[in-house]
Amino acid sequence: MDLSIICVNWNSEEYLRQCIASIYENTHGISFEIVVVDNASPAGKVETLKEEFPEIRIVKSEKNIGFARANNLGFKHSTGSYILILNPDTKLVGPAINILLSQIQSLPDAGIVGGKLVDPDLTVQTTSIQKFPTILNQLADIEMLRLRWPKSPLWEIAPLFTPQEKPVKVDVIPGACMLMKRELFERVGMFTEDYFMYGEDIDLNQKVARCGLSNYYVSDATIVHYGGTSSKQQSTSQWSTVMKYRAMRKYYVRNHSYVYALAYQGAMGCAALARVALIVVLLPFGALLGKLRGLRAAGTKWMTVLKWALGLDKSMLRER
Repeated sequence: MDLSIICVNWNSEEYLRQCIASIYENTHGISFEIVVVDNASPAGKVETLKEEFPEIRIVKSEKNIGFARANNLGFKHSTGSYILILNPDTKLVGPAINILLSQIQSLPDAGIVGGKLVDPDLTVQTTSIQKFPTILNQLADIEMLRLRWPKSPLWEIAPLFTPQEKPVKVDVIPGACMLMKRELFERVGMFTEDYFMYGEDIDLNQKVARCGLSNYYVSDATIVHYGGTSSKQQSTSQWSTVMKYRAMRKYYVRNHSYVYALAYQGAMGCAALARVALIVVLLPFGALLGKLRGLRAAGTKWMTVLKWALGLDKSMLRER
């Protein structure tokens, strides 16, 4: 088997159906298998995919074990020489998998290879490539700034907006679409299972880089990424916000130090406090500006971040 495609599902069957259909429609000339790991989806509809795609393999977990552990579970049920971690809320545009596989086979120092993630209207997603996170680039992680200065060393996303004849070396390929050799995934210890959701893909990129290999962005491989379909279904809208910041703190403990992680938590708390204060000032003018709903949503988010920084997020996590 040339390739094993692993998709972790949590109540995303409709997205997963079109993802699988796009794989069969656009991937030719290679032997591949699709392994779907269902993370105890409450809807319980994943078996219906077998009616349309009898070749897929479905692995069911008795409980939601998170993204990292579920992908590792899927890997243990796979046989391909290469593995592709692919989110269920994606759809191939053309022969993206063939392109990625061809490129990784031609790059002797390749670790993880990924393509261009786009919105449904084919607008490029600036998270298609990332720098390894630091306190500074996390504080400056504002989409407007990234688009205004794409060449900034804080994020270096310029390759997303200019034609690339060859694969480009980058720090991080996101977990929505990651291709690598099977033996490499095993060698680095697979995904670190300390992460439930978020952060595990960055951690994996870091482990691969420490092996002396390079991660590559391939602009010709295009994948529609709808983004966040599972986290949007959580009973509390801020659950995913808490999980993201907890994951980044865990990443800093593992890859920097406990002190650095505390500094990150403090810095994000100060940033959240400043943003909440600004929103309070702007809120009376929200209706006039037509931004009232957006300001309220931003205020809720940054109050959540502030509570996390102060260690008051535990009740939110119990709601999960």
